[in-house]
Amino acid sequence: MKLVVVSAGLSVPSSTRLLADRLAAAVGRQAAGVEVEVVELRDLAVEIAHNFTNGFPGRRLAAALEAVTEADGVIAVTPVFTGSYSGLFKSFFDVLDKEALVGKPVLIAATGGTARHSLVLEHALRPMFAYLRAVVVPTGVYAASEDWGAEGLEARIERAAGELAALMTGLSGVRQEAPPAVVPFEEQLARLAAS
Repeated sequence: MKLVVVSAGLSVPSSTRLLADRLAAAVGRQAAGVEVEVVELRDLAVEIAHNFTNGFPGRRLAAALEAVTEADGVIAVTPVFTGSYSGLFKSFFDVLDKEALVGKPVLIAATGGTARHSLVLEHALRPMFAYLRAVVVPTGVYAASEDWGAEGLEARIERAAGELAALMTGLSGVRQEAPPAVVPFEEQLARLAAS
């Protein structure tokens, strides 16, 4: 199973990336055989802007878009800017093919300086991913500055990761079986007569 983590953190080190890494590690603990690939949007900012102006993704952006499209699950983490997701975060999902996330399990998360921005998960991220027809796990994870090292954050991370792992495992475990063969009525009668 392939898990792609999209991190829109801008600084190094980044609390957004730290949260993304913790979420990915928690999913890895709860679902066997998960391969994790991290997409750092900070490194793709110029290519994302060029994609808007020329209509074509650069090599690294094309690889990131393909990774998200082919993933079995996605963790999407953004810092909060002006009460919403970052422009870079939104721009990445704007250049992603509109069908890429249909039916795909997505865990949403955000970081911010204050707990007052925690509703960004419900008022910005969840509606955006619902529009893209992703399957957003029930538990979103928001980490304010005061949450790091505090009680409660780790439990939210584990709960959200468990929900994503269950969806990923369930979807990858669904076997595509061929439908049963249609037996013509006359053949059914012949079989009955022979028995």
